[in-house]
Amino acid sequence: MGGDDDMYFSASDFVTKVCDRLPTEEVMEESRPQRLAEGLLFWDDGKEVLLAGIPKLCPEWTDEVKAAASGKYERWFNEGTYTVAAKPAGDIGKIAPGTYRVEGPLSECYWERTREDGEIIDNRFAASARKITVTIAPSDDQFTSENCGTWKPVK
Repeated sequence: MGGDDDMYFSASDFVTKVCDRLPTEEVMEESRPQRLAEGLLFWDDGKEVLLAGIPKLCPEWTDEVKAAASGKYERWFNEGTYTVAAKPAGDIGKIAPGTYRVEGPLSECYWERTREDGEIIDNRFAASARKITVTIAPSDDQFTSENCGTWKPVK
């Protein structure tokens, strides 16, 4: 149950440990639903156990578990190269078109949008910045980010 490193003796033990960790876990690189859905907690029967147990043992996290189970949650992105896809839910190598922002003390941040043939559509290098916003078009093939931190969708 759940592919986590911890050993669980019962479904309620598993749910209780998740309830204890959710509010205290540092969420910096992934949204909580993203961490649930794309991490180890949904392996095996973990998804069904959490959907049944979270509303009873820690109802304040019900929305996050439902979002993770549905695949409709906010995805955050870090350093790397991502293929642009209209519906990337659950595929960590893909990013949806849209507008994304990274904030914080940024230095040496580089990002680029490319076509299928590798030609650069747009790119920027920021030696020092506090906020960077980029819009990824549906026609883009890839988005690459280096040393920028976590990109979050702009609402």
